[in-house]
Amino acid sequence: MTYKRILVALDHSSQTEGVFSQALDIAKQDNAALMLFHCLPIENQGVGFYGDMFGRELIDFSRRMQDKLKKESDETQKWLADYCKKATDKGVATEWTCKIGDAGSAIRDLVNSWEADLVVIGRRGRRGLTEVLLGSVSNHVLHHVPCSVLVVQGVATGASEK
Repeated sequence: MTYKRILVALDHSSQTEGVFSQALDIAKQDNAALMLFHCLPIENQGVGFYGDMFGRELIDFSRRMQDKLKKESDETQKWLADYCKKATDKGVATEWTCKIGDAGSAIRDLVNSWEADLVVIGRRGRRGLTEVLLGSVSNHVLHHVPCSVLVVQGVATGASEK
């Protein structure tokens, strides 16, 4: 099968290079375009009622969270742009995007809007309770996108990886 539009889901794990390399190899072979994607998790969507109840401390916490998210967003944009340059230097048409929210849903939405025909994503190898509690983005993508999915198998990771 020949692919034309490959969505590459990257995270900040030790698997990133392997996932990127797999996608780049396929893109070069098929003369396909790449869309590099990263999703920043949102930890605090607002304070609402709790801001009234707990006052200034919660509002300050929300502001710190917004500042943290802004910093992570800026760093991620630079990181994705660096990967984009690596791909374009190899002659592959590449763009990137970053979203905030749930990674599985964001990938599904991007697959549909960008009309990807392949998703390349890593799997950290979580099992059992860890997978139940932390979720599995690769599993969600496998079951909710209308295109082919290449899951690059990794090894179980420690808590230090994002």
